[in-house]
Amino acid sequence: MGIIRIGGRGTSRRVEDKKEDNWTGPAFKQYSEQQKQAAKDQYISMGRGTAKIKFGDVASTTTASSKGMWVGTGRGTGRRKL
Repeated sequence: MGIIRIGGRGTSRRVEDKKEDNWTGPAFKQYSEQQKQAAKDQYISMGRGTAKIKFGDVASTTTASSKGMWVGTGRGTGRRKL
């Protein structure tokens, strides 16, 4: 991916190739789906702990498009459209 500098508290420096991130994006989505399938028969608490459902019954989340939405800028005084 690229080259990054690694060191601890300024005592040493070394240069390594940056590995692909696995805590976000498609790789993490695939990992979380595998974890969900492994634990699909376990129960989780919902609704302030008053109800419980099987983990496999929880729907997968999707990300909605933010195109056309307004976002605040500066200290909340300005805005721009995405």
